[in-house]
This record gives sequence, C-alpha cells and structure tokens, in this order.
Amino acid sequence: MKLLNYESNGSARVGFLKDGEIVRIGSASSIEELLSLGKIGEIGRKEEGPAEELSGVRTRPPVVAPDKILLAAINYRAHGEETKSPPPSEPYFFTKFRSCIIGHGDPIVIPRVSKRADWEAELAVVIGKKCKYVKRSEALSCVAGYTVSNDISFRDLQFPDGWPEKLNSLGQNWVKGKALDSALPLGPFLVTPDEIADPQGLRLSLKVNGVEMQNASTEDMVFSVAELVEYLSSGLTLLPGDLISTGTPAGVAAFSGMPYLKDGDIVEATVEGIGTLRNPVRAE
Repeated sequence: MKLLNYESNGSARVGFLKDGEIVRIGSASSIEELLSLGKIGEIGRKEEGPAEELSGVRTRPPVVAPDKILLAAINYRAHGEETKSPPPSEPYFFTKFRSCIIGHGDPIVIPRVSKRADWEAELAVVIGKKCKYVKRSEALSCVAGYTVSNDISFRDLQFPDGWPEKLNSLGQNWVKGKALDSALPLGPFLVTPDEIADPQGLRLSLKVNGVEMQNASTEDMVFSVAELVEYLSSGLTLLPGDLISTGTPAGVAAFSGMPYLKDGDIVEATVEGIGTLRNPVRAE
C-alpha cells in the first residue's frame, strides 16, 4: 500500500492510493498519528473517503516530526570505492534535524554559506513500532514502510579546510555539512512492506535536469536494512516514525566530477516500487 501525507483545502490529511486517486483515512492528519495509534494494519478495511485526485493536492513528507533521524555513511561498496574509503567494520551513522525535512515538490535551498550542494539518493526506512535489542531475523517486522530520501550535502562545509591533506582532528563537520535547512527531501509515498518483498533488491537512481547521475541496486549495501535496524536498536530504543536513511551509491558530485547543484536545477530521486521524489533547487 502506498500511503501519503497531503494537504487539501488547507488541512493536513493522510490517505492511500487506490486506482490513481487518494482515499482519505478517517480524520487522521498524518502517517505518524496512525503509527502512534498502531492503526497502520487497519488501513483499507474501512474506506472513509472521499477520494481526491493526486494532482490536486500538495504532497507532504511521509514523516514530519520523527523522534530520530539516522543516516548511514559509506553503506554502498561502490560509493566507498569512489570516496577511497574502505567498507566500515560496523555501521556508521550521523544525524539530521526535523528542519531538514521537506516533501515532494518543495525546494532544496542552497544556503548562502555554501557553493557545493550535492545530492545522495537513498532508500529510507520508517520504524513502525517501539523496539530495542531487535534480532536481525526479526528486524524487518519493526518496519512500517519505505520511502525515498535525498541526503543533500554541503561539501565545502562538510570537509574541513585542506581536507584530506590537512585532516582536522575532529574529522568531518557532519552538522554544517549535512544538517542545514531543507537538506532532507522525503517522499512522495510511504510504501508498506507487503509491497516490497526484499528491500535488498531495489533499483535506485537520481537525475539532475534529466541527466542520470546515480543508478544502482540496494544489493550493493554493505549492511542490509535488517542489519542496520539490529545495530541501531542495540541500546537505543527506536520509536514509531523514526527514520533510517540507508546510504547512497556511487555518483555524487563531489567524487564524480559533475557540477554541483545550482539555482533552477531539478533533482529526481527514484526507488523501485516506491516512486520518484522530485525537488527544484533554489539559491537562498
């Protein structure tokens, strides 16, 4: 099932796609509300409508206010090769903030403090229930669904001056380089696990102005979705609505030699079985 948060007539609503239209789900205002009430499994049993045309609404991010936003670094072998980084021995995560989240169609804003805005298409996972110390074999049962994310990065802020020859003792600047406003487009849908049999067999790609920059399969991940959930839940309680972005494949601007994003560009990130997340780029 494809779920979406959307805005219609000035009101926040949640629905699912059926025959190309949106069927409204009761009086709920967000997917997160459904998750907190444990009602995802009831969707579709009782359609309360009315149906609306997808083209006539504004799509909102699948999650708006997650308790945690966790992103895996160097989790594709090919991306590790292009960055000259060996595969990590265990998952490495960094974080972003709620202010980073934007939805399908919203502008990626290049801040005035950066000239090197970059893209990173990723498969993102939304946690469906409270869990801790989850076994790998049970990890996918904790997933509410999957969506598309774009880990926007500001490379001139991420890497300290003179990097890597003059390595800052504290390493990369993950906050300034990854977590400024509008740096995490999400959407357009949250697809439930019944429609994605294997998250490790999905094709994902990214285009800038129609030109393909990234194209890979999630089978190239160093650590699978189940392994990432297992690792994170070891000592950390995951809550409904928490977001895990699972890393990007090769083909980012910083290491491919392609131009960085500029005002007027259109970025389209696609994950098989989920859809295409499309965002214009605007200079601040």
